[in-house]
Amino acid sequence: MPELPEVETVRRGIAPHLIGQTVTQVIVRQPRLRWPVPETLTAMLSGQMIRRVDRRAKYLLLRTDAGTLLFHLGMTGRLRILPSATPLQKHDHVDVLLADGHCLRFNDSRRFGAVLWTVDPPEQHPLLQTLGLEPFDPAFSGSYLQQRARGRTLAAKAFIMDNHIVVGVGNIYANEALFAAGMSPMRAAGQITLNEYDRLAAAIQAILAEAIRQGGTTVRDFVGSDGQPGYFQQTLQVYGRHGLPCVVCGEAIQRSRIGQRATYCCPHCQPC
Repeated sequence: MPELPEVETVRRGIAPHLIGQTVTQVIVRQPRLRWPVPETLTAMLSGQMIRRVDRRAKYLLLRTDAGTLLFHLGMTGRLRILPSATPLQKHDHVDVLLADGHCLRFNDSRRFGAVLWTVDPPEQHPLLQTLGLEPFDPAFSGSYLQQRARGRTLAAKAFIMDNHIVVGVGNIYANEALFAAGMSPMRAAGQITLNEYDRLAAAIQAILAEAIRQGGTTVRDFVGSDGQPGYFQQTLQVYGRHGLPCVVCGEAIQRSRIGQRATYCCPHCQPC
């Protein structure tokens, strides 16, 4: 499933082709996605200029004067900029046609993605209004994490994956950040010290920034808007390395489950 670095990679790929472009038409071939595509989308979006392309958590926001188009990639969603006459492929569900002859095409084989519209500030949308801080928000810090963790017995890994706390720390990146911070994923969130949270906050930001720089992580089928895979998987330190030697100490990487998610750690470098 695409996480924050993958979605940010897509945003950076499509934004230069969309900003300043006027939408001429929206073609909806399959309205039954995770949530129904609004029936009024073509009427609301046609004739509007795309002013900005933003990201909030894993949502892409195409802002116009009339409202905001929201995309969520779900598990298998892809967004590409193509000439409007490009032959259709299976699972090409939505086209946003542009005045320059190109289109933004949404493809989603499993249909867990979403294409939504809001006339209100997108931050007030029910899907976005309860989200936690962005990991690159100046307010995100070790102090913030410690404050939100006070009194909680939740495992550290589950804590930093909670989108109500901080967005975008998916399973791969939670494993990698905890390893970089030298912290056991099983530690109770409320028992972690401020110094440790300072290390963890810095590790989260560093891991996500590097993943974005490398175009995200392709474990299964993610590709960016240019059709290229992400390359961060080539530098993974613990995720998916069960039984292999730790890159730091040589101890075998262990695998367990926290919150039904595969969890990887080095028992030597990440002591409980």
